[in-house]
Parts: sequence; C-alpha cells; structure tokens
Amino acid sequence: MTLTKSKYYFEALDYYPYNLAECLEALNYALSYDPEDADSLCLMGRIYSEMLNDYEKAKLYFGEALQCDVTNLNTPRYYIKCLLDNEDLDEAEKLIEYSLKIKGIDKCRILIQKSYLFEIKMDFKKALELLKEAKGFAYDQQMLDFLKSKEKFIKEKIPKKHKGITKRKNSKKKETN
Repeated sequence: MTLTKSKYYFEALDYYPYNLAECLEALNYALSYDPEDADSLCLMGRIYSEMLNDYEKAKLYFGEALQCDVTNLNTPRYYIKCLLDNEDLDEAEKLIEYSLKIKGIDKCRILIQKSYLFEIKMDFKKALELLKEAKGFAYDQQMLDFLKSKEKFIKEKIPKKHKGITKRKNSKKKETN
C-alpha cells in the first residue's frame, strides 16, 4: 500500500458510515492509485451492502477483493454478512468454511456468523453449539457478554412443547365427567 493510497483509504474509512459523499470521494482516489487494493474494494462492497442494500453489486466488489488478496482478514467477515443478508446461504457456508482456515482471522466473529447461518435455517441446536465454540475464541468481556445474550435470544426462539396444555385439557375432561 503506497502512502498516498493509504491516506485516501484511511480517510474513507474515517468518513464511513457518517459521511458517505466524502467517503466515496476518498475511496475513489484510493482505488485510482491501486484498483486491486483488497481493503478499498472491501469498503466499497460494504457501502453497497450495508448502506445501499445493493447486494449483487456488493458481491462483485467483495469477490474482486478476495481475488486480489485471498488472505485479507477484513473481506470475509463483511462478505459473509452480505451473503447472509441476501439469503445466499450455500455461498455463505462455503466462505465461512474457507475463512476459518485463514491464519489470523477472528474466528470468534466468523463462528458467530456461522451460528447466524444456522439460526436462519432454524437449526437452533447447531446455532447454540457454534456460539459455545465461539466462546473459546472470545478475548474480552464485552464479547462474552454478547455471546451470552445471543445464546439467551436463540433459546427463546426454540419452540416450547405444550405439555401443560394437554394436562389442563385432561383435567377439564375429568371435571366434566
């Protein structure tokens, strides 16, 4: 990363998401210096995904970022979120599996996204297992608190068996007889 390109990339990052006009201007300058900079391409993908909800265009930028640097630690995290938001679940699952093999990646966050994938699929038991696994890669109290609240949230989504209702119905039948 050249010094000028870095300057414009960091400016863009500083403006994101509060001043998109300035962010895009700085990002376009950064990409004009190096059109294959994975971090700049990733940020452009985030703009299309998170701000404009244009997931197809975002996927193009994320895909290009991965082609330019397959070991970039930022791109998979945001690309997976884009795929999940766009309900491209099979693609997301493949990218998650690949991402977990990247040296230095934040495995905790990737496992959270994998848990979210299974939550979308309504496989709450698997989602809870992944959150438990993610706890092993959490390195601060804030993340542990988040994981605990996410576990509680998923447990509340699990359908309850209504044994109490059948007992009440049976006791009402006995009373009427």
